[in-house]
Amino acid sequence: MPKVDVNRELLLKVAANARLSLSGAEIKKFLPQLKAVLDTFSKLDEINVDGVEPSFQPVRLRNVFREDRVEGCLSQEDALSNTKHRKDGYFRGPRVV
Repeated sequence: MPKVDVNRELLLKVAANARLSLSGAEIKKFLPQLKAVLDTFSKLDEINVDGVEPSFQPVRLRNVFREDRVEGCLSQEDALSNTKHRKDGYFRGPRVV
């Protein structure tokens, strides 16, 4: 992979893609930083990865949920047992109209 020429135009293009408006002082500050970041990542191109399987998920995935089991459900009386807001066997809510 050819080395990317890091210049003012590239920095402005990256800033435009990120919807950033950079001042002249910010351009002077960020240009060497962008160059350093891209130089660091370009070292990854030097690594020999022949025969290495890609790893799309670094941590083994496993199901952490319990099995579904059919169990008895609450009776209507048990469900309403801890509320004072009930009417005709249902929860009573505030008036809407």
